[in-house]
Amino acid sequence: MRPTRKRWEATALAAVWAALPRPALAVAAPTPRPLTFGLDAAVHVLLGLGVVLALIVLSAWAYRRLARVPRGVGGALRVLGGLSLGTRERVVLIQVGDEQLLLGVAPGRVEALHVLAAPIPTSAPAGPTAGAGDGFARRLAAALQQRRRP
Repeated sequence: MRPTRKRWEATALAAVWAALPRPALAVAAPTPRPLTFGLDAAVHVLLGLGVVLALIVLSAWAYRRLARVPRGVGGALRVLGGLSLGTRERVVLIQVGDEQLLLGVAPGRVEALHVLAAPIPTSAPAGPTAGAGDGFARRLAAALQQRRRP
C-alpha cells in the first residue's frame, strides 16, 4: 500500500506539533539586568583587545620564521637606472646576474627592449653588502651638508 499525500501531510503536521514547546514544560526566562559599563568592563575590553593584538603579532612573527618567505632576490636582480619617457612610461636598465637588460615599462606592460652584449659599468659597488638605498643615502647626506653651509 502506497502512502498518499494526505498521510504524508498528517505525519509532517504531527512531527511539527510534537516539536513545539509545551507551556507546562517551559521555564520562565530570567529578567534581564540593566547594562552597565564600569571599570571592570573597560578592563575586560582592553585585555581582550590586547590578547587579539598579541595574537596578530605572534602569528605574523611565526609566519615569517616558519614559512621561510624569501625577502628578495638577494642581489641577483638590481635596478641600475631609469629614465622617464612620459607621465607613465619609463625605460629601466636592470642587471640579472652578469647580464644587463633594457626594459620598457608602461602601465600593464613590461617589454625587453635590448639585452646588452657588454655590461655598462656602474658607479655602485657590485658586492652583496651594497644596499638598494646606498646611493640615496649618500645624496641625502650631501644635500644636508650643502644646506648647512652658509
